[in-house]
Parts: sequence; C-alpha cells; structure tokens
Amino acid sequence: MGTEALALVLVACAALAGCGMPGAPQPPSLNLPARVTNLSAVRTGDQVTLTWKMPKRNTDKTPMNGNASVHVCRNQSAASACSTVTTLQVAPDAEGAFTDTLPSQLASGSPRPLTYFVELDNRKGRSAGLSNGAEILAGQAPPSVVGLSAELRSDGVLLIWAPLPPAQQSFAIRLQRKLLTPPAKKPTQGPLSQPAEPLEQTLLVEAGPHADRALDTHIHFGEVYDYVAQRVARVSIGDQTLELASAPSSPVRIDTVNVFPPEVPRGLAAVATPGENGKPPAIDLNWLPVSSPDLAGYIVYRRDISAAIPSSWQRVSPMKPIIGPGYHDAEVQPGHTYAYAVSAIGQNGHESARSAEAQETVPAP
Repeated sequence: MGTEALALVLVACAALAGCGMPGAPQPPSLNLPARVTNLSAVRTGDQVTLTWKMPKRNTDKTPMNGNASVHVCRNQSAASACSTVTTLQVAPDAEGAFTDTLPSQLASGSPRPLTYFVELDNRKGRSAGLSNGAEILAGQAPPSVVGLSAELRSDGVLLIWAPLPPAQQSFAIRLQRKLLTPPAKKPTQGPLSQPAEPLEQTLLVEAGPHADRALDTHIHFGEVYDYVAQRVARVSIGDQTLELASAPSSPVRIDTVNVFPPEVPRGLAAVATPGENGKPPAIDLNWLPVSSPDLAGYIVYRRDISAAIPSSWQRVSPMKPIIGPGYHDAEVQPGHTYAYAVSAIGQNGHESARSAEAQETVPAP
C-alpha cells in the first residue's frame, strides 16, 4: 500500500470514531424515573380521586423500561411524615389514576387540609423524589342532595331538590348536566350556523334560603339529558379557597321533547289601501316578529264584523305558514270592516293562541 493510500485509510478511520477504538467512557444510567409534576386530586363525598401523567423517561433522559412502582401517600401536616396509602405498578407514559376512600378519622370533623403525593421507584427501590402536592380538604362532607327532579318548561328545564333546614343552608349546589344523545350535525357556516353543544356542562347555585331550585335555560329541545347535584362547601385556607363536595345525588333523566307552542304574536296593526290604477283595495297587516327558535311561521285569521250577521273566524293565509311578520289581504270588499288576529306555529306543529284583534274598514269607492 502506498504512502498516500495509507494516509487516506487513517483519515477514514479517524472519521469513523477510531475504526473500533473505544471512545470516551459514558456514566452509567441510574434509571431513576422522572418526578411526576402534574398530580391532581378531587374529593367527592368520602372518596378522593387522584390523576397524573406518568413520565416516559428517566432523569438522565434515557427511556424508562417496564412498569414503575408508584407509591401513593397522604400528609396531614408539614410536621408529619407522608403516610403510604397504596403501591401501584404503572407503565411509562400512561395515565395514572387511583381512588382513595378516606378513613373515618379523615372523613369527619371540621375541614382541614390534606395533601397527596406520588413517588416513582425503579427496580432497585430508588426514586427522584416526591411529586408535586395535590391538596384537598379532610373533614365532614356536606349532606348529599336528595329528591332531585326535573321538569320541562318552555323556557328550559326546572330542577328542584329537597332543601336543608335553615341552619344548614350555607352550601352551594353544583348541578352537572350530561348530554346523552349524539350532537346533531349543524351547519358550520351561514346564518343557521350554531356551535356544537358541549357534552357536559356545570351550573352553580349559590347558597341561600331559596336555593332549592334552578332553571337551566341553555338546553336544546329534542335532546336527552342526565342531571346530578352536589352540595359544595368552600373553605379559605391561607391565600387559597378549597372546595369540599358531597357525594353526587342520584341522577335524573329528562327527554326534552318540545310540546310547547311559540309565543303569541304582539303588535298587530292593519292599514287599508284603496284600489288605485286598476288594483283592488286591500288591507296590509304587520306585527312584531316572534323570537321562538323553533318558529315555523304565522297564520292569519279574519272575520267580517260589518255584515248583518258577523262571520266567524276564518283562516285567510295559505296552508303553508307565512314566514315574515306581514300579510297582504286583497280578498276584501269596499265598505266592509274586518277584524284580524295572528297566531304563531312551531316546527313541532303546535300553534300559539291568537293575538289581540286589529280592525280596519275598507274605503268605499
């Protein structure tokens, strides 16, 4: 091999990390799972639900291999040790969850802070430390809501529950609504576009002597809903306010089939126009539009009150409901006086009561 060829081989070996020669030694991995930093806790009745996201790497950025031992503990004060509740085996990058049922000493008495932690151990029982603390309130939970019922009205769903005695009316009520029917496909553009209805919504009723009912006005007719209620106590500790909620009530279900007619039209006015330029006389009607969301249109009624025997009410508008709040009646006789009334009809076929009358006389030729 010539001198130039040998030099090229040596340069290539150097570029390929020494052609098999060992590089700089790397420190061994301790395989310590990274700390959990997103632990959260929610208390409902005597149960505390913990959730967190498992890390997928160790503290030295190497991938975690296999499940980690997750120690769940709770701490009643800064001066006491964190008392282990349970140990779980959870996979890397998984959603961790655990529900702790409080012992009687923590589920009774006055409200006081209680903090939960989780700690991840590797196979050698070593960890990178406790997670962030998730604080809830220990103590006696508020009494559960009983007697929850739901009644469908034209303006929403009325929810009623059994009130507490006056001495116990310091709790707020949290109502949780769940949509059970699949959301209907609605236009995403144009004048009829509507945002999709959320699957779950929450309504809070503040404490007070009349806090035994609430009207949910944000329902959509034609849907099925479940409602659940909880009593909630709010306690201020330091610079934060914590909540202590009762166990959820029994759910109540309601099918919001729309059986209600639209509002009664108002402001009906009638103005006669004489026949001119070969056109017959007529009476023009207009009224205030009805704002019901399921409005299909309007129906116009008329009676002749100038005849020797006044006629009864007759529908004069077409069989298909009128869309706008106005009507041109050209089927009138000069010198006659007519009374008009208008009703609104919904898409469900239910018709409102008739409006107040409006009278007008057609001028004689």
